[in-house]
Amino acid sequence: MPKNIRKKSGHDLHRRDFLGRTALGLAGVGGLWYLRCSGVETEPGSKHPNILLIVADDAGWRDVGYHGSEIKTRNLDRLRETGAELDQFYVCPTCSPTRASLLTGRPAGRFGILGPIAGKSKQVLPFDTLTLPQLLKLNGYATAITGKWHLGLRLENGPRKYGFEYTYGYLHGQIDPYTHLYKFGDRTWHRNDQLIEEEGHATDLITDEAIRFIADHRDKSRPFFLYVPYSVPHYPLNEDEKWIAPYRESIPDQSRRLFAASMSHLDDAVGRLLKTLQAENLQNNTMVIFMSDNGGQQNWLGTAEQYEGRYAPQRRLGDNRPLRDWKGTLYEGGIRVPALWNWPGRLSAKRVRSVISVTDILPTIAAIAGISLPPDHEIEGKNVWESIAQGAIGPDRTLYWRTDKQLAVRYGDWKLVHTGANPNVGVDELFDLAKDPLEQTDIAPQHPEKLSALRKVLLAQYALDQ
Repeated sequence: MPKNIRKKSGHDLHRRDFLGRTALGLAGVGGLWYLRCSGVETEPGSKHPNILLIVADDAGWRDVGYHGSEIKTRNLDRLRETGAELDQFYVCPTCSPTRASLLTGRPAGRFGILGPIAGKSKQVLPFDTLTLPQLLKLNGYATAITGKWHLGLRLENGPRKYGFEYTYGYLHGQIDPYTHLYKFGDRTWHRNDQLIEEEGHATDLITDEAIRFIADHRDKSRPFFLYVPYSVPHYPLNEDEKWIAPYRESIPDQSRRLFAASMSHLDDAVGRLLKTLQAENLQNNTMVIFMSDNGGQQNWLGTAEQYEGRYAPQRRLGDNRPLRDWKGTLYEGGIRVPALWNWPGRLSAKRVRSVISVTDILPTIAAIAGISLPPDHEIEGKNVWESIAQGAIGPDRTLYWRTDKQLAVRYGDWKLVHTGANPNVGVDELFDLAKDPLEQTDIAPQHPEKLSALRKVLLAQYALDQ
């Protein structure tokens, strides 16, 4: 059993037992225990769907057309018109923590991943961690990633060590979209544990490889899980004129115009993936999930040492309006992001108002696919399929975040934001998100009992971290 799977304790405030009701047996594979169910039937024929999980890098709340942006995202808008918009979907405030939570169903602080894994860091997601691709692979899925990894910066701790059979893309954080080099010149572009050189824009290369996987490379006798985390609209941005031209009149700021171009390029890539599913007659048995990894970044000032000085500062990038603040913070603008779940014939158009976390993706996918989790699992996310499929409002729950500068918990509509490196040093703010979703008024002085209660929750969660 993975040593990161501890026994349940009194500190676990919202851990749930997701073991399936119709389990057929218990088997051990590769040191991991797992259960295979006859199927958690949410709809007839919905067992073992294909899964296409698309992640934008730094797309803010108002950077998608369906949220009123000046940026045109017709393919994402179409997914919204025919599927579920997750209106209160929460991630971490930066990239590596969100990816850790996405793939493990656990808060990133449990692994000590509090911010982007950067530079020459040897930090990795622990090898013995149960991951979503690992779980799906053990249950018959073909698993692939084309795009950004950012949970280990070397081939020896790349995605193939965590359950991905087919891998392509880059290991580091922000890369040059054309040279594919990290900001300090590190090579990072790879395919199946081999560093490679390729020509082209990262958005196109990532999309082309994903299309090849769907159409050619995969074992077509197996369902697939394809994870496509893009590099845009994260800086540095470099786009062809065809993507910039539509915004020359409507967006006067050059940096914001370039950002919009990169979002349109990404949206076009999403359209190409959807067309491929249709061409392969896969659209009706494929769940398409879209999300951003964190809120939008306000700007990027850069330095001469980065990218050999090729990129000027970009003074206006994302747009999180009307939410408060930016990427990197635990206010809503940093952690509440655009998210969609689309499944033709299974989901109707709706706005899902339940609070949903990135940690919920793993247990929800597992339940839909008829896969039970290990008996002593530590997955803290919840199966939220009922909320997504039926629009049901889920019960109050605890969400927890941690960076090296802030901590936060949300329980029900109440949110505590603590600015400080640990819970015992710093300043507390309390918000009632039902009445003040934009976090304009700190009401901690008026509600000392509620503040005390949430601080106890925060301390209990903090105690579970590494």
